[in-house]
Amino acid sequence: MASPETVSPITPEQQEELDQAFERARKALAIIETYDQARVDRLCQAVAWAVANKRTFTRLVDMGIAESRLGDAESRMGKRMKIRGVLRDALRQKSVGIIEELPEKGIVKYGKPAGIVACIVPTTNPDLTPAGNAIYGIKARDVVIFSPHPRARKTSFETVRLMREALEREGAPADILQCLTKVNIPMSQALMARADLIVATGGQPMVRAAYSSGTPAYGVGAGNSTMIIDETADIAEAARNTRLSKTSDFGSGCSADGNLIIEASIFDALLAQLQKEGGHLASPEEKAALRRAMWDDENHRTPDTVAIAPQALAQAAGFSIPADRKFIIVHGDAIGKAHPYSGEKLTTLLAVYKYQGFDQALQMMREIYEVGGKGHSCGIYSFNPDHIHRLGLAAPVSRIMVRQPQSKANAGAFNNGMPMTSSLGCGTWGGNVVSENVHLKHYMNTTWVSVPIKEDRPSDEELFGAFYDPELEGVVETITT
Repeated sequence: MASPETVSPITPEQQEELDQAFERARKALAIIETYDQARVDRLCQAVAWAVANKRTFTRLVDMGIAESRLGDAESRMGKRMKIRGVLRDALRQKSVGIIEELPEKGIVKYGKPAGIVACIVPTTNPDLTPAGNAIYGIKARDVVIFSPHPRARKTSFETVRLMREALEREGAPADILQCLTKVNIPMSQALMARADLIVATGGQPMVRAAYSSGTPAYGVGAGNSTMIIDETADIAEAARNTRLSKTSDFGSGCSADGNLIIEASIFDALLAQLQKEGGHLASPEEKAALRRAMWDDENHRTPDTVAIAPQALAQAAGFSIPADRKFIIVHGDAIGKAHPYSGEKLTTLLAVYKYQGFDQALQMMREIYEVGGKGHSCGIYSFNPDHIHRLGLAAPVSRIMVRQPQSKANAGAFNNGMPMTSSLGCGTWGGNVVSENVHLKHYMNTTWVSVPIKEDRPSDEELFGAFYDPELEGVVETITT
């Protein structure tokens, strides 16, 4: 995305669409703000079912892949389960009136809408992102205006249209959810500048534009998920989960496994198991050809090799692989910005590295995140609590998955406690304001009401410990007097 200084102003037609969208949004906001908890919960269920039923989501997936020419239909279908997860989390929380009481502190918290939310939709999730944001937005009694990616705008528009129809059937304003049609970079920036809140899911230029818009924003950082596999790992489990994570939607997600750091004593066995799971181990010649196909001379990713089947990736590099292969494996060489295999791939390719001693594993992990992906996600296959703890202390990331397929788990799963979302905050490491999964609380304002409680004032001796000097307090009192 271009910088704000170089972006052209929006056209009169775009200005008209934006003005009308905000006028409708303000009217809808005035209505949804009056709804009680039961009402908004029912609306969340209505819009979720409108797009997450199998028949409809299948159509949306097929439409999105045909339109964007990115991704894999079979694995993308699994994302409708994520909509169910977002709905589960939303329904289990309060958002209207009193949402939390802390009597010991004399605190009562009230939920309030954030207002008009601008949602920037990535090309890889033209259906999931609108659905997830709609559920959390409605739950918070917000209205949401979506700016779809131009490459998948028809799919996003159709997703929003279906949810609007669901709102109308429930007697609620359809304009609680809207989708822009005349989308481009200037239009997205104009939307973000006028909204009350931004949820930006997409590449780093988009996130930076969101943060520079002057509007409060939640963004995501770049991924480069790296998994450490130690000598205690279940090799079959680690290989199976790697395949599940790497191949989901042809590796398009920023959570897809990018690098495996494998203990030397199990390296060969794990590599063999990865091949049993469908991995093609690239020869040195194939590895060199892939390097030329996937990155240009300045190490920028070539867009036509992003999120494609391994057979298509191999073909782009000038060789062929069997039809049953599900991903490609390359031996990682040196780690650093001059070595692109240690960075984010965003396709069906995986790099493997060998380590000896867990200290070396941690060092290699740190070096990889200096290349890219700092703040996002890391993982470990281990039954050694000390190794898991040491990684927790050392990794500059916001989430670590233990013995789980990264791209299936870190944004929330039914067998872990991560909040369900399609937006992963990456903390200050990734240039983000939050270091957690963006979920319901981030779509709301909260009012804290405080009443007096019994005085909670520790003595100076308790507060300052060994540093406390009563004589200095006496001097201060004398001077004050």
